[in-house]
Amino acid sequence: MVLPIKESVLASVLKQMNISDISCATIRQSGEIARTLEREQGIEFLHLEMGIPGLPPSEVGVEAECAALRGGIASVYPNMMGAPELKTQASRFLKAYLDIDVAPRGCIPTVGSMQGSFTSFILCSHLDPSKDTILFIDPGFPVQRNQAAILGIRSESFDIYDYRGSLLEAKLEEVMSSGRISAIIYSSPNNPAWFNLTEEELQIIGSMATKHDVVVIEDLAYMCMDFRKPLGKPYEAPFQPTVAKYTDNYIIMMSASKMFSYAGQRIAVLAIADKLYEREYPALASRYKMPRLGDALVLGIMYAVSSGTSHSAQYALAAMFKAACDGELDFVAATSEYARRAALTKKMFVDNGFHIVYALDGDEPVSDGFFYTVGYRLPDGTEMTGAALMRDLMLMGICSISLSLTGSAQNGVRICVSQLNRPEQFSLLEERLNLFAATHQ
Repeated sequence: MVLPIKESVLASVLKQMNISDISCATIRQSGEIARTLEREQGIEFLHLEMGIPGLPPSEVGVEAECAALRGGIASVYPNMMGAPELKTQASRFLKAYLDIDVAPRGCIPTVGSMQGSFTSFILCSHLDPSKDTILFIDPGFPVQRNQAAILGIRSESFDIYDYRGSLLEAKLEEVMSSGRISAIIYSSPNNPAWFNLTEEELQIIGSMATKHDVVVIEDLAYMCMDFRKPLGKPYEAPFQPTVAKYTDNYIIMMSASKMFSYAGQRIAVLAIADKLYEREYPALASRYKMPRLGDALVLGIMYAVSSGTSHSAQYALAAMFKAACDGELDFVAATSEYARRAALTKKMFVDNGFHIVYALDGDEPVSDGFFYTVGYRLPDGTEMTGAALMRDLMLMGICSISLSLTGSAQNGVRICVSQLNRPEQFSLLEERLNLFAATHQ
């Protein structure tokens, strides 16, 4: 098969899948478009759309999970509050890597962070009848916005691109002064831009959350992966920055998927601030007959959603948390491989006329890691839309997602480097980007 793929071929696949606008294709739909073209055209695609870990799973977790299964736990329903060992080790992990204190009681296992955000959205929308809106600090993980839509929860958002540093306070005040915001959600390091919120910005978010009595949902799927800093040494500064230093109104999501390459077992922890866990709300008492936030979340909402989290996966995560806290598992060193891949492929894109969309993280260049963002200007200076760029890269055998899917107001696409696992894939990428540049002169 000779590249580029004909536009008519791609159009036919989109029609088959009932996708009228390629930029609206979900991450999994984008991957399926590419796999369909792979089958039909006999060409290997470079899958840069989905964050599937490209490293082997932690052996510590695998062994602990197998031992738990051999011990017979598969026949027993899990305790909704979580296995005691996991709760203890999660609390230790938060102290070791964030330098914060969360009691084991508030460390709740979830079926990946996806269940964590889904149930947190339900919870926060039920705390106060007057607060019906979730604020997304974008760009962000597209599926979380879909979750809000599925639940019928109102949402607002803004692209933080124009509101870094001290500008963030005025923007948050503008949005939150309506009195309708129940929760704020963001990721740091950020998916897709990979910027890291600063201490100043986290302090602003925390103080505004306290002022307006809003819950902050902090997604730390990529904890300690700002590879510009020597993070990842247990109980030693510097620690992963967190809003937990600046408010008691927080819920932290910690997933095993990327940190420990344990995505397939769908295991994460939702860490609820001690004071927030204990807080009682009349609206929760009315709806769930449980006024305390922690009880309503776990025994009311989570129980109805999943009836618990896999026993064996809990033991796996407990073992990985423990090994990390004991200095026996350096997950940051392992995941730094993604920074190497990002640096190498970023140069390929830039050398072929692309530019990094979210190029700065405050006053310094954005770090290298799991994701980055690219845009392309045509010779006449016109910026290609995310849809056009996504389409033309797809014709070159490169699969990505449009930034518009992430809530971004910028033109471009998200690049994920995790599935570039073979040396020859880097050569293929360079060849195809060369062809892209040649056909867009």
